[in-house]
Amino acid sequence: VQLQASGGGLVQAGGSLRLSCVVSGRTFKSLALAWFRQAPGKERECVGAVDRSGDTVYSDSVKGRFTISRDIDKKTVYLQMTSLKPDDTARYFCAADAVYYGTYYKNYDYWGQGTQVTVSS
Repeated sequence: VQLQASGGGLVQAGGSLRLSCVVSGRTFKSLALAWFRQAPGKERECVGAVDRSGDTVYSDSVKGRFTISRDIDKKTVYLQMTSLKPDDTARYFCAADAVYYGTYYKNYDYWGQGTQVTVSS
């Protein structure tokens, strides 16, 4: 499974960004997908995840501001981020797994290369 994330950049606080992650190499619907982020010196944190049926879960820190969606035909998972804060600054990664669904990063087998999101105050 290969994952290619894109869409990061520099944005002012209060702004929005949409990240995309194109998935290849396995039947898209068989995978659980998640977005993680990692800031320098901090542990990798799950932002949210979407299971094989499309149900989603979010961390408390982004609930109400971030939305995960997927386009099965395009084999792409999105992370729509609104009301961005400087604390959201991190490298964002998409991850996939054929068995696991949840928020623990060590249980995901497949990872993209990440895309940097920087939120200025």
